Amino acid sequence: MIFLVARSLPIGHRTAAASSQSHAIVALSSHMKLKQPVGAAPLSRALLLAVAVGTAAFLPAQTTSPVIVNGRSFLNKGLVGVGRVPAALRDKFGETHGSFSAFAIDRRTWRREADGSYAATLFTQPDRGYNVVGTTNYTPRFNKFTFTFRPSATGSSTQNQVALTLLDTIRFTEADGTLFTSYDPTPSGTGSRAGFPPLPQAFNGRLSLDAEGIVINPDGSLWVSDEYGPYVYKFSSTGTLQSVIAPPAAIIPVRASGTSFASNNPPDGQPTPLPAIGNPLTGRQNNQGMEGLSISPDGRTLFVLLQSATRQDGGTGGTGPRQNTRLFSYDLTSGTPTLVGEYVVQLPVFSSGSADLVAAQSEMLAINRTQFLVLARDSNGHGLANPQSNFRKLVIYDISRATNIAGGNYDSAANPIAPGGVLAAGITPASRHDFIDLNDATELAKFGLHNGAPDDANNLSEKWEALSLVPSLDPTTPDDWFLFVGNDNDFITANGFQDGGAYDAGFENDNMVLVYRIALPARMLNLSTRAAISATSTPIAGFVVDGTRPKSVLIRGVGPSLAGFGVADAVADPKLTLFNSAGVVIAANDNIGEAANLVDIDDATNRVGAFGIGTTNKDAALLIALDPGAYTVQLSGVGGAVGTGLIEIYEVP
Repeated sequence: MIFLVARSLPIGHRTAAASSQSHAIVALSSHMKLKQPVGAAPLSRALLLAVAVGTAAFLPAQTTSPVIVNGRSFLNKGLVGVGRVPAALRDKFGETHGSFSAFAIDRRTWRREADGSYAATLFTQPDRGYNVVGTTNYTPRFNKFTFTFRPSATGSSTQNQVALTLLDTIRFTEADGTLFTSYDPTPSGTGSRAGFPPLPQAFNGRLSLDAEGIVINPDGSLWVSDEYGPYVYKFSSTGTLQSVIAPPAAIIPVRASGTSFASNNPPDGQPTPLPAIGNPLTGRQNNQGMEGLSISPDGRTLFVLLQSATRQDGGTGGTGPRQNTRLFSYDLTSGTPTLVGEYVVQLPVFSSGSADLVAAQSEMLAINRTQFLVLARDSNGHGLANPQSNFRKLVIYDISRATNIAGGNYDSAANPIAPGGVLAAGITPASRHDFIDLNDATELAKFGLHNGAPDDANNLSEKWEALSLVPSLDPTTPDDWFLFVGNDNDFITANGFQDGGAYDAGFENDNMVLVYRIALPARMLNLSTRAAISATSTPIAGFVVDGTRPKSVLIRGVGPSLAGFGVADAVADPKLTLFNSAGVVIAANDNIGEAANLVDIDDATNRVGAFGIGTTNKDAALLIALDPGAYTVQLSGVGGAVGTGLIEIYEVP
């Protein structure tokens, strides 16, 4: 059971939380509210955290009905911003910038400005360049943008809420400096590099990469997922190959000649064009490799999602039974990624005329260790024969009750999970729940966008493939997050340049970003209470850490930083004191800048999505591992300081 109490008691009356446990829930003060739908299951078996702060004015948000997944509430509050990057933009190498095949906001840089806007650095991942007839020698790379974001809940006649500026471009290389290529790998034979598995290699001897997903590590290194492999590569911050994660054998594409990474997209530059070789016999389908890539909020687990079913599992194209694809989880804590989970993810099915089609997934994003957002879509949109999409949604998958098939017979192509597309008996797939419809006409119209005719620049393009999630840093709604969704424009521009030559794709297909405001209480669990510190009373919050193991807890006593949120009487110099159930002081902090573990506090603040409080003012903070038990936090004013203060308690993932 989880207990909470938040009260304002006379100074010197240091009552431990344990003494109030029998009345904890009813004793919640009027400054707190439980951020969980009535009747829902408990949010956590560890430390439950709830939310409430004051009366400062913040961005209003549209409210719709929540989606409940395994007792957790997911709420879409609507489209709040749009941004564009001109299709003809060129990078520092003079080549067309190209696609948002994936992107990731660097959480270390994400901040909320005093005027309510936001700013950060965005890492973007283009795929294999502009190709119509065949693949080219375009060098795989990643880009860095700086951007600002000004949310608009009610919409706008402009599409400039997200303003992006290209900062840098880094090309991927091997350790000796040899560039990667986007050429389709040769159909037989593989590249051999010491310490690596067999790798996709083009006819020119360079390693082939069709990059799709991107994850930023704390040290600046990157994980990048690949369609050719289908592999996950680790690159340094400067783009140098460091390591490779190979999937189970069942996923590796195999033809009659053996392992064959070709995707049936012959390179333009080959002296003799390859004949059509079709799909592999087993393994990933052509152009349906490791599309989705994400990391758990605690940084301990890497998740990789195959775009659609393998050949042996029914993967035969959009009209075939390719529904049963696979999600892989790798433990990163030992330094060597270790496969610890493998689950069946059944892709959405939608109607198109008289046909039922399977929507391939384009990206995924881990909300926690068991729940994921997945972007799934059809193949219609701006500039195509059918400009109107029938299916373009963000869905939620939950693997908490799914069967873990990692390390078993299904990792061999001889034992399909879905022969003929029918899931094998005894395998429970991840549960699926629709969440956000990108084709929602009402939301699109708020910013002058639409789905379908007229097929102009405001019609959404086909390939929406990028996701990134950052906290709202809004203390009035700390469960709120901004979900950034980006498109892959396929390098389509009438003024293109790539691999030494100009090209004209016939029209402009801008890169775009859509931003939704959503509430994800499962990702941010916290207790927060605002109260007055006076000469005769001080705020006290009690909480209980449940379970059998210690948990990392971030506790903050905020005073000066509240002024930036419109709190006029914020206490100038708060102090935090933490008591155990016996009333003994076990930790205290006056000024955050004096904390010995300040770097860890800053990292924990980013992990839980809390708003920044700086390190040079007199706000207080503690980061501490607490054994299961009852605790009390007291917020007092140093030297008799009085005013409004905020106590926050976060479970750190």
